[in-house]
Amino acid sequence: MTLLTTLFDLKTTPKYRSLEAMIVETSASVRPPERLTVSESAQKYRYIDGLKWDNSSVPYMREPADTLGSLSHTGMVFVGPARSSKSEMGINWLNHSALCDPADMMIVHMKRDSARDWSNKELRRFFNQNAQVQAQILEYNTHDVRFRNGMDLIIKWPTITEFSGKTVQRVWLNDYDHMPLDIDGEGNAFDLAKMRTFTFRRFGMTLAEGSPGRELDDAKWIPTSKHQAPPAKGLLEVYNRGDRRRFYWRCLSCGNGFEPDFSCMNYPDSKDFLEAGEMATMRCTHCQHDHLFEDRQELNENGKWLRDGQYLDDQGNIHGNGVVSDIASFWLKGPCAKYQTWSGLVTDYLRAKAGFEATGDEGALRKFTNTNLGMPYIPKALVDARTPETLMERADNWGSTKEEPTVPHGVRFLIATVDIQSGSRRGFVIQVTGFGEGGDAWVIDMFRMLKSNRLDESGDKLPMNPAAYAEDWDLLIDAVINKTYPLADGSGRRMSIKLTASDYGGEDGVSVQAREFWRRLRNDHGLSGRFALVKGMPNRNIQTASKHYPDAQQKDKLNTARGDVPVWYLNSNELKDTLAGQFDRTDAGGGRWTFPHWAETWFYSQLTAENRTDKGWEPPKNNRRHNEAWDLTYYALGMLRHEEVRATRVGFWDSPPKWAETWDENILVFGDTEEPAFHAPQKKSYDFGALAKTLA
Repeated sequence: MTLLTTLFDLKTTPKYRSLEAMIVETSASVRPPERLTVSESAQKYRYIDGLKWDNSSVPYMREPADTLGSLSHTGMVFVGPARSSKSEMGINWLNHSALCDPADMMIVHMKRDSARDWSNKELRRFFNQNAQVQAQILEYNTHDVRFRNGMDLIIKWPTITEFSGKTVQRVWLNDYDHMPLDIDGEGNAFDLAKMRTFTFRRFGMTLAEGSPGRELDDAKWIPTSKHQAPPAKGLLEVYNRGDRRRFYWRCLSCGNGFEPDFSCMNYPDSKDFLEAGEMATMRCTHCQHDHLFEDRQELNENGKWLRDGQYLDDQGNIHGNGVVSDIASFWLKGPCAKYQTWSGLVTDYLRAKAGFEATGDEGALRKFTNTNLGMPYIPKALVDARTPETLMERADNWGSTKEEPTVPHGVRFLIATVDIQSGSRRGFVIQVTGFGEGGDAWVIDMFRMLKSNRLDESGDKLPMNPAAYAEDWDLLIDAVINKTYPLADGSGRRMSIKLTASDYGGEDGVSVQAREFWRRLRNDHGLSGRFALVKGMPNRNIQTASKHYPDAQQKDKLNTARGDVPVWYLNSNELKDTLAGQFDRTDAGGGRWTFPHWAETWFYSQLTAENRTDKGWEPPKNNRRHNEAWDLTYYALGMLRHEEVRATRVGFWDSPPKWAETWDENILVFGDTEEPAFHAPQKKSYDFGALAKTLA
């Protein structure tokens, strides 16, 4: 029977023959910690298969490993590919805890069976190969290890029972994306684990590591910062909460820093996948220098981790103010991984791609992307959908700015559309679209109205509340309906808006306020012909656009049905299908869309937020994504069929009405000294008291 077997079978506290023996035996528990970092202790004490651990073999792991001892962070996330030594980092942390800085530690595996298997194989092998750690073991069983220095190690699995009632200083969540997203309805594993270390404050640490295993369900997402990960759930969600570090290489030719992504791999287009792999190089994104696989060790040794917001100059100096967080998060890409070859990466990719093209099965591509590259997988059905980047190519600079939008050449009339926001985002969202010959369109302005003219006790403007306050709706008259825009020709002339259309739905009270606003426009301002209420209808059997009087059937306690306010029902699926087709058009004269160069990424994300299914267009499943721009755009398209516009009728552009003529002939275009057309004068009021005095 070996010493280790005897040790593992030991279940009771040892008995001491003398006081001196007890002091010697228990001295480890009071010995001060050895001041080494996690990577330094691995270099000094760790053995694998009889060989000492060498930090230089995986230099990219030094900083993540040493961060586990940081007092500035209470959490650490490592996202990386297979064969990058990310699991060895966790064992090095255990090695450091057992020999240098003892503290209770909890290791969590995805299932009970995997926790048992890891303990019986990987953990036992680590103890067998490292005599100094083995000598510290006092008691051992599959899920619990007690060390002579007072440290307890427990090996568990993610259930609320295991996460409750335990206070430990260190937690290691292994292969995080293979754990359930929600632990028994109590939340994600990272946050539950982090609560176990809360008592220790800045001395506590929670590590989550693994390869991405959750699919990305939003291919139209655009990052708001350079290092932001896609909105996949699980490990990448926690990564985004951290300081978002990525590993950069310094080009051996120009010295500039670049991230070694698989997209930078350069290889020939060969039917021989092995040949293509053998010729693979890594191309610098700055100077296009091709690095050979033999250069990788040098590139890794000279590489640096950069937080989101930082960059490397050509001398290797770090600049910029990086993101600050109590979570240090790292993301390493596949080409860096020590135990993967570039030829293997390229060959595996080409084989997986060929398999998909032959069978339609995405399994091999998914596994390659998650495991080999350390990236989230995007299903092909989402990849083929229109992306925000595609629409960004339609942007044009006609001299307009966000602060001073202008009407570009080609626009004959303007339609404004309004979306009503509820909840915490209450207010109006407005978009102004210009239409030209053949139905070509330009989005010329977009803005929000969030503040009312109503004041609070401090004299500050209150938030908008369209469901409750008529005066909030009245602000649309000057802010939208009567708004004018300068022409882009620099002549000083301006163009009025032909028609404004507002969403009719929303939270309780909105439809009532909307109808009353239309009545005020008719009775007090003479503007009802320039304002329409619209409602999107997904029913495939209704007309593209049709006028209805829904309040003819609606009664409340105080009012009978009046039936005097028209609402335009729009076939949303049909109009969105038309719009999607027009977005693909590149030639003028048939419904081509152009966007202002200053439009921000959120605008394009909203234009691509919905997906077409067999059931029709479906809103985004992610509540953080909005689709207002998409709705406002199809509203504008629908209003081309409004009775005051009718721009889709045959022959419209052969003999356009005067408000759709060229600028020199257009009655909606006016100069500095002219009054805008169709701005109705304020309704006259009469002072009957003064009249009585006059007649007396």
